[in-house]
Amino acid sequence: MVELSVDPSGRNAAVGYAGDTLNTAIYLKRNLGAEGEVFFTSVLGQDQFSDWMLNYIENEDINSTTISKHASLLPGIYSISKNDDGDRTFTYWRENSAARTLFQSSDKTIDFKFLEEMDVVYFSAITLAILPEHVVKAFFDWLKVFRANGGKVAFDSNYRPRLWQSRQQALDLVEEAWQLTDIAVPSIDDEMELFEDQDEDALVQRFQSYNISDVLIKRGDRGPIALINGQMLYPDIDFPAARNVVDTTAAGDSFNGGFLASFLSGAAIEQSMLAGHNMAMKVIAHQGAIIDKSHM
Repeated sequence: MVELSVDPSGRNAAVGYAGDTLNTAIYLKRNLGAEGEVFFTSVLGQDQFSDWMLNYIENEDINSTTISKHASLLPGIYSISKNDDGDRTFTYWRENSAARTLFQSSDKTIDFKFLEEMDVVYFSAITLAILPEHVVKAFFDWLKVFRANGGKVAFDSNYRPRLWQSRQQALDLVEEAWQLTDIAVPSIDDEMELFEDQDEDALVQRFQSYNISDVLIKRGDRGPIALINGQMLYPDIDFPAARNVVDTTAAGDSFNGGFLASFLSGAAIEQSMLAGHNMAMKVIAHQGAIIDKSHM
């Protein structure tokens, strides 16, 4: 989406490009470097902002060949503003964005062929929320075949209530997504809000019931906890606390990128957990979802 960072006067804004899956893709590629290829899949428009966004994505060395352009629809927009206490307010305009037509051709055919050559497919609950439910169901069916053929699925349940018709719809689809996941990277706050777990132990027990091989539960500056094949991992890691919190935008997304880059490259789970945590600590010390490469 197009990101507008509005100044306190409300009359000026810096333009950027972000979105949860794009944020993760960028930090994944930055941490992978030449060791892996990252594709980003979406639908943009034929407008100048879409051209600028595509150029931005390509400048991050992300493969854009799976991005298509809609004939008439435009990208979504969101704004970020802060009050006097520093609390952020988000405003979205994405009800008719081009991204909502992802996986759908002009004749309403649903197609996932361009994902078949991937080793890992990563998506979030925001992906599910913006797509028509019949497309989500078809995507789930495709994921079953993809996994049966050796592909891996990574998922983050970014829960944004305003995107869903109801909490029950979100709960049903997110729970179904967990059943199709190999690498889970949920945030504890999102999960507890959506599923109304009584406490952290209840949340852990629920994830143990999903039969996911690798679960990383993000807990902010407390650091993540891991479930490996259902067993709790208690790593001997001193997760550093944030010393300077400027903007928590993309904290979870950057963790995902840092963790996945390390984990998919074959690093030990403890090392990968720390890589994700450290990446998030760097990001929240700077303004905006995507920090300058010099801060990496």
